[in-house]
Amino acid sequence: MCPKSKTSQNSRKRVLLLYGGWRGHSPKRVADFAANRLLGDFDVVRSRDLRMLHSDVLVDFDLLVPVWTFEKLTETQEADLLNAVADGMGMVAWHGNASSFLDSRPHKFMLGGQFVGHPGGNHITYPVRFLGNDPLVNGLEDITISSEQYYLLIDPAVKVLATSPVDGDVMDWVKGVQMPVAWKRQWGKGRVFYCALGHTLDVLEQPSITTLLSRALLWACRSPEK
Repeated sequence: MCPKSKTSQNSRKRVLLLYGGWRGHSPKRVADFAANRLLGDFDVVRSRDLRMLHSDVLVDFDLLVPVWTFEKLTETQEADLLNAVADGMGMVAWHGNASSFLDSRPHKFMLGGQFVGHPGGNHITYPVRFLGNDPLVNGLEDITISSEQYYLLIDPAVKVLATSPVDGDVMDWVKGVQMPVAWKRQWGKGRVFYCALGHTLDVLEQPSITTLLSRALLWACRSPEK
């Protein structure tokens, strides 16, 4: 297990960048992107060890960024993660995290959604509309991407920030459904953000997506007033 990060002299927010799981989502490459493009103003600890999800470790962080797909949590890891967020540690996740720890219902409850499929495979072209209903998405330009289009089961308690119409060429009975692709929620004292986009780095590198993730990181960080 990695040692705890220490409070930096310039009081930068402390982030645990936890990456691993299914290799098909290139967790190291995505973690490199997060570290280099999104987390430059934070004090970052990188780890590939799920044993970092321990109460004695998580208490030292303001934010968790899990770049993780599949695998399992122990009961202790599950409880310590949910409690850490409820106590004020934020979490910002995207894409494969809705398919992580599939046997953990509490994790899905906290995240606010569950992946169930991507009809049409890896190369569906679809628009993404930012709703303009929150500072996280105000002013962002709508985009069109070609990638997987996640179909998700969504907690009605989340605040949806962006949507996309389901393509429906493969499953015409869901054609046109406005699928949430980004949302935020409160979990106790903690803030949680999720974005379904990000199957490949070129999607994450879209200016609107990079801006959204950067804003979400600042929003979700632990702060004294939360």
